[in-house]
Amino acid sequence: MYKTLLIFFISLHAYAQQGIIKGKAIDLNTRKGVEFATVSLLYARDSSIIKSTFTDAIGAFEISLVPEGVYLLAVSSVEYEKTYKGPVTISPAQLISDLGEVAMQVSQKTLGEVRVTGQAPLFSNKANGTVEVNVANTLLATSTSPIEILSRSPGVNVTEDGIFVPGKGEAIIYLNGRRITTEQFASISASQIKKMEIIANPSSRYDAEGKAVINVITITNADEGYKGNIRQVFTASDFSPPSGNTNMDVNYKKDKLSLTGSYGLLLGRTREILNTTRSRLKSADLFQSVLMTDWNRRYDNFSNYNFGGQYDLNEKSYISAEYSGSYNHLGGNTQSENAITSATMNGLFKSDVSNNNIVRNNALTFNYSLTPDNKGSSLFVGGQYAGYVSDTDDDIREKNLVGGLASSRLLNNKAGYNIRLANIQADYSRAIHQYHKLDFGVKYSNAHNSSYSDFYAGVEGKDLVPDNTRSADFKYLENIPAAYLSLNSEMDKKLSYTLGLRSEWTSYTLQTDVKGFEMIRDNYLNLFPNAQVSLKPSDQFQLSLSYTSRITRPRYQALNPSGIYQDAYTSIEGNPFLKPEKTNAFEIGATYDKYYLKAGYTHTKDAISGAAVQGEAENSYVLKPMNFSRLNAWYVSLSAPFTLSWWNSMNTVDIIYNKYTSDDFSFVLRASRPQLNLYSGNTFNISNLFKIQAIGRYNGDKYDGIFYRHNQLMAAMGIEKDFFDKTLKVNLMANDIFRLDKPSGHYEIGQTYIDFARKNNNKYYRITLTYSFGQLKKVNYKNRSTGQAENSRAL
Repeated sequence: MYKTLLIFFISLHAYAQQGIIKGKAIDLNTRKGVEFATVSLLYARDSSIIKSTFTDAIGAFEISLVPEGVYLLAVSSVEYEKTYKGPVTISPAQLISDLGEVAMQVSQKTLGEVRVTGQAPLFSNKANGTVEVNVANTLLATSTSPIEILSRSPGVNVTEDGIFVPGKGEAIIYLNGRRITTEQFASISASQIKKMEIIANPSSRYDAEGKAVINVITITNADEGYKGNIRQVFTASDFSPPSGNTNMDVNYKKDKLSLTGSYGLLLGRTREILNTTRSRLKSADLFQSVLMTDWNRRYDNFSNYNFGGQYDLNEKSYISAEYSGSYNHLGGNTQSENAITSATMNGLFKSDVSNNNIVRNNALTFNYSLTPDNKGSSLFVGGQYAGYVSDTDDDIREKNLVGGLASSRLLNNKAGYNIRLANIQADYSRAIHQYHKLDFGVKYSNAHNSSYSDFYAGVEGKDLVPDNTRSADFKYLENIPAAYLSLNSEMDKKLSYTLGLRSEWTSYTLQTDVKGFEMIRDNYLNLFPNAQVSLKPSDQFQLSLSYTSRITRPRYQALNPSGIYQDAYTSIEGNPFLKPEKTNAFEIGATYDKYYLKAGYTHTKDAISGAAVQGEAENSYVLKPMNFSRLNAWYVSLSAPFTLSWWNSMNTVDIIYNKYTSDDFSFVLRASRPQLNLYSGNTFNISNLFKIQAIGRYNGDKYDGIFYRHNQLMAAMGIEKDFFDKTLKVNLMANDIFRLDKPSGHYEIGQTYIDFARKNNNKYYRITLTYSFGQLKKVNYKNRSTGQAENSRAL
């Protein structure tokens, strides 16, 4: 089979060389970059438009995947005269065309009494199903973290369980093409993010982990010397005490050496309340539990930092290294009240947890990159070593009232984990024929996770003694060697395709001293094929068809069966018998002019989700992850822009139908229903006054066969103004204006009906001050992390 597949790959013949055209639009008089100008690529023979893009905040632009040919470039903006550049030639001898500076003359035309500047759309769709979300100079840039950006972005749902792409499933995160952890993702300065790519149909080059990929692209500085930003964010809310976030980043370049560094600090508080009702009213005991949990989190010191450097060996190769990490000290307290009534009990159980948790994450990466020719060939070799250490020392005070009798108890939980990851990776791309390009690579990753949880119990005035019924140790060792092969081909200018195959061998050992569990060992081989075909009958119309296969392995701590205390009758446990999810996804898309329509089907075997199940102790419940037999998802999505000279609006409509089925658990299955999701991003930009931006997102009622989630509505609005020649930017923003962005729902398992409602600190007011300084020329710092596929499972 493998020989046949290899012969099939090598015999395929249709890859036309594709090039890159880049440059920088500048003001002819001030020599400063022209932001958000429209850059159009035209055929030289008839001036028909092939593709368009926008300049970024410093005027830079890049058009990739340009077929061989002769072109003209048109750069336009409302404030400037249209400027042409050309002819521009892409050929096998010259696949990269750097136009340098494209000078633009200020237009003498005016629009009434005010001048309106051009602006980039909040998001755009690619023919392969990828959604590009612009962050720089939009309302999204006022966010304090990238997770907050995604929560206000189209095509993404952020829940307490993770980051999900509707119709696909949980996504993995990349930063400039390298995999990062959820915690590293959260620590990135939002002011440094240029855009995010939501890749719904990832190729075999990406790790098979996760059902979709979100690639974060940071702003590239292009001036020699130094440049930096200082950003201060203040957030206030009537639900939670205030918080402040400070970020600073600096870039420097001299000759062949490029350096970059950043530091961020978050101080203050936040709050979250979860109300849960568990009822067994149809059973003989008439059990009911009404639980309220109130998290008052205090950011004692949430720091993130990175320092990296790149040295250009020559014009075709470089070496780079980066040290990155975070130190998070979380304090505060967690209060809970659990009122339990049944045929045999009438009690009120209160607990107050004094939280003291320190998490230290650090990683070192080393890279070497070589571009041996100008035909698209490249070599990358990199390695990473990362460590994740967590220490918890929580004091717990219980006060219980049962049948009129009061009692109290003191507990202490000392817990922690130590995760070590080591990875090495090599990728090679080669144009093996004029009409096709072959990519292949290998990767090896090793993960070691050891954790402990020790409980001590007693009463006031006496020493606490160990509680061995709650204490446990856990160890997990995993090795994954992987290899991939991908062929990109183009039959002609109208038909192209990509075929890929990724192979991953997984072996692991799990050991715990929790009663009832023994050492678990297993190994398995997975093959992940993918394919995509694109047909372009005309410049305005394009069709695409794709197939991807993916896997989602459980997070390391989700396998740990030792309990985490929540209250006297509620705990959180992992599940060492969790199986990885396996997904097959099909999608068809059509692009016409600026409109994009797609439809797809995703089948997931052993889908992972979580629920509250009855514990061994009477009236107790355990929150734990589990596998469902299948999850089938169908979806249709339409994106439509609306543009006037003063108003830019991007809108999406999604209809999603999810259906869980379970053969192994006593969930009560219900009828599934389609879910309606709406999104609208709007920008009103008057250059001499201010910029107004508004975002609205509606997620309709969700019925997926097991779980029901109530609809949610989020509305945000911001006003932005630049001062002192754009060195100082001030933004005022109100989020969740109507306070309707609150997760809630219900489900039923066995005889238990569970209803939940969560209240987050989503309704807030924020002021953001950003000061830019210095000047930098042609910083091309690049650093890729080879092992972050495993890092995302560490948290």
